[in-house]
Amino acid sequence: MLKLNPLLLALSAAFCLSTPASAQTPAPAIKVKIIGFNDFHGTLESPGTFGVNTSVPAANRPLVGGAEYLAAYVADMKSKNPNTVVVGAGDFVGATPLISSLFFDEPAVEALNKIGVDFSSVGNHEFDKGKDELRRLQMGGCKLVAGQPDPNSCKGFGSSAPGTFDGAKFKWLSANVIDTGTGRSLLPPYGVKSFGGVRVAFIGMTLKGTPDIVTPTGVAGLSFKDEADTVNAIVPVLRAQGIESIVVLVHQGAFQNPAVAGGFNNQDINGCLNNLKNSDGSDSDLGKIVARLDNAVDLVVSGHTHAAYNCSKTTVDNGNSPRTAGLPNKTGRLVPVTSASAFGRVLSEIDLSIDPKTRDVVDVSVNNRLVDRNNATANQLIASNPTVKNLVSSYLNAVSPLANQVVGTLTADLSNAANAAGEMPAGDLIADAQLQATQPAQLGGAVMAFMNAGGVRSPGFVKPAGATAPFDISYGNAFTVQPFGNSLVTMTLTAQQIKDVLEQQFKGCKGQGTTRIMQISNGLQYSWSDAAPACAKIVDVNFTPTDVTVYPPVATGAVDKLVIAGVVQNPNKTYRVTVNNFMATGGDGYTTLVGGSNVLGGAQDIDALIAYLAGYKGSASAYDPSQAALKKPRINKLP
Repeated sequence: MLKLNPLLLALSAAFCLSTPASAQTPAPAIKVKIIGFNDFHGTLESPGTFGVNTSVPAANRPLVGGAEYLAAYVADMKSKNPNTVVVGAGDFVGATPLISSLFFDEPAVEALNKIGVDFSSVGNHEFDKGKDELRRLQMGGCKLVAGQPDPNSCKGFGSSAPGTFDGAKFKWLSANVIDTGTGRSLLPPYGVKSFGGVRVAFIGMTLKGTPDIVTPTGVAGLSFKDEADTVNAIVPVLRAQGIESIVVLVHQGAFQNPAVAGGFNNQDINGCLNNLKNSDGSDSDLGKIVARLDNAVDLVVSGHTHAAYNCSKTTVDNGNSPRTAGLPNKTGRLVPVTSASAFGRVLSEIDLSIDPKTRDVVDVSVNNRLVDRNNATANQLIASNPTVKNLVSSYLNAVSPLANQVVGTLTADLSNAANAAGEMPAGDLIADAQLQATQPAQLGGAVMAFMNAGGVRSPGFVKPAGATAPFDISYGNAFTVQPFGNSLVTMTLTAQQIKDVLEQQFKGCKGQGTTRIMQISNGLQYSWSDAAPACAKIVDVNFTPTDVTVYPPVATGAVDKLVIAGVVQNPNKTYRVTVNNFMATGGDGYTTLVGGSNVLGGAQDIDALIAYLAGYKGSASAYDPSQAALKKPRINKLP
C-alpha cells in the first residue's frame, strides 16, 4: 500500500486553500418570487369574465377573480418558492363595491391580510377619505363618528375578534407623499425583506398628479413629490445599507398603445404593444418616470390604468406585439415593467435571480396569469380558499340589511333606456347630482355636467316588484346604477371644446368608434342632426345658468347661445364642466376632455348621487321627472 509523505499532504492542502476564488464553483443564484397585483378596489366577489387578450370572444372568456380565488392562486404560487413576497401597486381600497365600501373598506383590508400581501404603494383612491382614514386602515381601530364607533365599522369577520378591526398587516408605502405638518413621508417610504441573506427593497410611489384627481379634502395637508426624483434620492440610502436589489411599486400606468393598428383589440395580458402609451397615444407618463430612474432599479410594478401588460425579457407576444425587454431607464438599460389589470382578475408572477455575492438582480422572468376560477387553461382546478370564502360570505350577509336603507323617493321609473335622441331618464338625474356636488365654488364652481351613458347601469331607478308610485330607492338600488366608484373631475372648457366634445359623441368624429350620447345636466340643451356628417352634427347649443343646489332648481341667468346653426358664437368663452375621471382621461373616446384646464378632483359619483337623492326623500318631496324645473327634454334629435 502506497504511503503518502505527510509533508506533501500538508503542501497539497495549502495549495488547495490558496486556489483563486475564480476557480471555485460560484454560489447558486438566490431565487425570489414576487407576486404583484394592483387596483383591487375591494373587489371581494368575482368581477365577471376576462380573457388573456381582448380578441377572445366574450362567450369564451373565463370567470375570474374573487378574493377566495385570489388567495388560492397566491398560495399556489408561493408553494413553488419559499422565498416569496406579495406586493401591490395601489388602489387596494377606494372606489369599492358595496360589500366593502359600506364597511369603510375594512373587508378589503381583512381579505388582503389573509391573501398574504406584504407591501403596497398608495394609490390615489386610498386618499378618497383623507390621510387620517388611510392611517386608520393601516393601524386598525373602529371608524368613529362623534366619538363613537360607527355601526358599520368593526364587524371583525376577518379580524382577531368580533367588534374589532386589526388594520392592515401589510405595509402601505408612500415615499413621495409628504405630510406638510411634519415634513416627512405620510407612511414608510420603502419596505425591505430578506431572502437567503440578501435584502430586497420595495419603494412605494403614488402618482404625482393625485391632487388633480382626488377631492381636495382627501389630500388636505399633503404634498406629492416627483416620482423619479424621489426614487433616485432613496437609492443611495438603500445602498448604504448594502441593498442592491431594488423594486419600485408605482401607482402610475399606461396602456398598450391604442393608437396603432389593431389597438386595444389585439392586446394580450403578457404583451407590451409599442412599449406602452397614454390613452391618447402619446408617450406614457409611466415611461417618462422609468426613463429618469437610477440604474439601480431592477423592476417596476405599476398600476392605475387598469391595464395588463408585461414589458420584460420574457414578454409573450402571441402574434400581437413585438418581444421587448422593458422600458429604458436614464442609462438606456431596459427595465422590466408590469401591470396586472384590475379587480383581482390577473396576477403578475415575477421570478428574480439574485447573485448572493454582489446582491444584484441578474435575471427577471415575468408571467401575467389569469385568476381563472376553473383554471381551465392549466386543466387543473385550484380550489378557493375556505377562510377567505367565509369572510366574503359573512360580509354578504351583513350587507343585505344595510343595502336596503332608503336614500330617496321617486314618482316614476327612471330607466337607463335612451330615447331616440339618446337621453336617459336615469342619466338626467345622475348628471344633475354630479353638477350639484361640484357647483359650489370651493368644490369646483361647475355650471354643467356630462355623464357617459355606459356608466348609467341597468335597469336604472325602477320600482321594486309589487311597489307603486311614489316608491323608495335604496342604497343598494343606487349603487347598482353607479357601481364604478369613479371620482368627479371639474375642468375648464372653452365653448369650442364643448362643441367639439359634443361632436365627439358620434361615430367617425375625432377617432370615435361608435355613437355614445352623453347625459347632460339641467340648464344645458342642444339639438343634433342625424343626417349631418361626422363632426358637423351639433346644430344648436343653449345654456341657461341654473342653481341645482336648491329644491326645486332655479334658473339664475339668461340663455347663453353657445352654438347657432352649427357655428360656435364665442369660441374662447370658458365654462366649468364636471365629468367623471374615466371621461376626463379620454374614456369612451371623449379625448377632447383631456385638453381641459384647471382640473380639480371631486367626490365619488355614488356619494354625489346619494347626496342628491337625499333632497328628494319621502312622498311629499319625491323626485318628479316631469317637473318643469328639470327642463326636459335636454337633447333633441333632428332629421
